Amino acid sequence: MVSYNELPTIRNIQKMKWVIRLFFRTLRRVIGPIMLLVDKLTSPKGVERPAEEQGQLDQTTQNITLYQFKTCPFCMKVRREIKRQSLNIELRDAQHNQQHRQQLLSGGGQIKVPCLKVENKDGSPAWLYESDEVIQYLRKLAA
Repeated sequence: MVSYNELPTIRNIQKMKWVIRLFFRTLRRVIGPIMLLVDKLTSPKGVERPAEEQGQLDQTTQNITLYQFKTCPFCMKVRREIKRQSLNIELRDAQHNQQHRQQLLSGGGQIKVPCLKVENKDGSPAWLYESDEVIQYLRKLAA
């Protein structure tokens, strides 16, 4: 049986939480730039379309916005598909830009990335949150 003196104290638990947060923060700061570099170096080549067709697609994507975090693996996956499909979609940083973060929360209801905001023809927004769902939508759009 464990005695009362052997139980972790609140102070020890708080110290451990601080150490764990520091560890993961440091890990993100080390791995994040490496992930961005690898993403940049292995970026896919975009689809080449006739100018008229690309212009029509650019006009279609004018009302589409991707809310993302730069080093989120799922966001990177979606950005790679955007590049692969040669889509001109506005990217918004919901991690460091408080205005974009608030728009994501108030419009979509949650701060979860990647999130693709699509304005429908009637002006109502649709919010897609799952990376696979977003990629499927983008592929259908570019087809």
